[in-house]
Amino acid sequence: MRADRLLSLLLLLQTRGRMTAQGLADELEVSVRTVYRDIESLGAAGVPVYADRGPAGGYQLLDGYRTRLTGLTTDEAGTIFLAGMPGPATELGLGSVLAAAQLKLRASLPGELADRADRVRERFHLDAPGWFRADEPVPYLSTVADAVWSGRRIEVRYRRWKAPREVTRTLHPLGVVLKAGRWYLVAATETRTTAYRVANILDAELLDETAERPEGFELAAFWAEWTERYEQSVYTASATVRMTVAALDRMAFIFPPEMSRVARAEAGEPDETGHLITRVPIESVRHGHIELLKLGAEAEVLEPPELRAVFTETARAMAATYNTP
Repeated sequence: MRADRLLSLLLLLQTRGRMTAQGLADELEVSVRTVYRDIESLGAAGVPVYADRGPAGGYQLLDGYRTRLTGLTTDEAGTIFLAGMPGPATELGLGSVLAAAQLKLRASLPGELADRADRVRERFHLDAPGWFRADEPVPYLSTVADAVWSGRRIEVRYRRWKAPREVTRTLHPLGVVLKAGRWYLVAATETRTTAYRVANILDAELLDETAERPEGFELAAFWAEWTERYEQSVYTASATVRMTVAALDRMAFIFPPEMSRVARAEAGEPDETGHLITRVPIESVRHGHIELLKLGAEAEVLEPPELRAVFTETARAMAATYNTP
């Protein structure tokens, strides 16, 4: 609806400052001509919007002008409260701030919208971490968040998986990400940009130096690309496995998602005995041994030979154990 678009245009100018007609058209997914008409409509309605001409020009609101929060639909009002995550906000040191913000927003909503927001909050609860995972201690999360927010460099002592296990890094913090109940710091060094698990930070100190943020950096886009590269780098090998259809079905419940997904995608047709052959991605021979043991006698490793040899030895050792009087 045009009223919704006018409100969106007004909020874009209020939150982002000066924007070109083309930039507004791209955000609103309309033509530039439509933006021109909408700007005229806002001006006619008394909104102090004006244009700056020239290469660096665009439309902006008069300094100090703010619109009140209006125009929310019932669904929008409800989802604002659904999106609030008190647990992560508390870990970031913002629990009281979030509560105060929601209280102020609740008070500003008219009766019907306020009731809708209350119903959503009472009926939906977001619990991000997976099952059987205790909260990770993150004593330096607030320090990391402060560095990100203030745009200051941070020196961390970090525990990693390869030698040397403990390293010290001076980082340009770019953002924090919460994934599956685990906090990550996205930061840049002089040579690369990557993610650091906040629970592995052993010490952190804010520095009185301004962090450098790459031009055009977008946290969400980086995170999507980084996670895809990480998942691809983890599974550096694969195993050819003959298994029952029931074992393939069970993988979805007891294996990491990527292992189960690939095994199902590459599974052949079952033979007359109910067995099929598929490929299962693994990190290493040891990792494949640990994971595929979950399927017991319903799976037989065919390749690689090193993994099959490990299973052969395991089978002999288990038979000797259970055949002992």
